[in-house]
Amino acid sequence: MLENNLIALVTGANRGIGKQIAMDLADAGAFVIVAARNEEEGVATKDLILKRGGRAEHFPLDVSKEKSLLELKDYIDGSHGKLDILVNNAGIFLDTGEFVNTTLEELNATLQTNVAGPLRLIQLFLPGMIQNNYGRIVNVSSGMGQLSDMGSGYPAYRISKTAINAITKIAAQETSGKNIKVNSVCPGWVKTDMGGPNASRSIEKGAETIVWAALLPDNAPSGKFFRDKKEIDW
Repeated sequence: MLENNLIALVTGANRGIGKQIAMDLADAGAFVIVAARNEEEGVATKDLILKRGGRAEHFPLDVSKEKSLLELKDYIDGSHGKLDILVNNAGIFLDTGEFVNTTLEELNATLQTNVAGPLRLIQLFLPGMIQNNYGRIVNVSSGMGQLSDMGSGYPAYRISKTAINAITKIAAQETSGKNIKVNSVCPGWVKTDMGGPNASRSIEKGAETIVWAALLPDNAPSGKFFRDKKEIDW
């Protein structure tokens, strides 16, 4: 259990990995803000956490909309006065596969949700983390974004995950020497709506390293890419 009264924000926490992350962080003692565009599912996640004895609330967030992001910032500032943990989990996968068939509309929408949203959330909450000299930021990435092992197809999604890794490195450098940890995590191929029924990992396993990175101790590394709690290549 956590010693401090940590406030955690999990985006896309209405289903799949995000829902599991929210539940696991609440089980660890954090107060979890369940941020989700789907209000009905987000409220259901919040209610489940409360039923399990945890602490949570729901906020109807659309990470692709600046107005929604600013409303969230105002809400957290007014209700909690700080944010300790930010898990950028919300993401979309629009590619149908073939490189030549991905449209600019699919690329732009993917980058808006998977890259611009997380970037803005970090920009909004990082100054407060720096002021409090505490913060844990986890960007949910993917092996599909690894430049060291880049495959074919799905360019919009792959580019978005390579970009989120770049954001991780930049933000980690911005906070060098401070008690703030910014890391990317690849959850692996997980049985979710996005991963499909043939995926090799359970939702619980997919969330495990993300939660671990969200609760890293003060002497832990920052600016790294992890899978199964082990560093992997960018």
